[in-house]
Amino acid sequence: MIRHPALVLLRVSREKTLSITVSIRQFSTTKENKARNRIYNPVRNFADFDTYRSLSTSNRIPLLTLWTASYCNVCKTVSPVIEELIKSGVGEEDGGVSYCEVEYDSQDIMNSGLGLTYMITSIPTLLSIDRGEPRINTRIVDPKKMTNKDFMREWIRTEARNGGSSGGGGVPFGPGIFGGLFGNTQK
Repeated sequence: MIRHPALVLLRVSREKTLSITVSIRQFSTTKENKARNRIYNPVRNFADFDTYRSLSTSNRIPLLTLWTASYCNVCKTVSPVIEELIKSGVGEEDGGVSYCEVEYDSQDIMNSGLGLTYMITSIPTLLSIDRGEPRINTRIVDPKKMTNKDFMREWIRTEARNGGSSGGGGVPFGPGIFGGLFGNTQK
């Protein structure tokens, strides 16, 4: 059991003050885990994607997904840049991220309609999924931004900071299903 001494001052009278050291018990004896980034194997079927999404949701960290294709040469230059940043620990101090590549041209991914579900309109696309919901407003489709290490470093940190608390990040058609009809829904 971990005990942290605390100094307590008691006033006995106006002239005398007593000092007592008291041990305070912590609720839990386990150490606080430092957030760590995770890199998952490439996704080739819906079951793997669903597993990674569930893991990141239960850990309250965002899942960064890079949607690639086997024929995409740009993807082969973008992927190592993002993977290197995540391996180097970018975002860990802000809560951590998990990362996977989704092979869009895989037969199982194509048949499942996963790309349509997450509104993937171009390859490569970098999309953050937070609490199981895609953050459409923060997705990146510009390969120049994806290869810019400074931009990507800040983007990853921002996504890690939002991890587990923000969700969908908006939809492309306005705030919420009623388009802000019932007041300002943004903070």
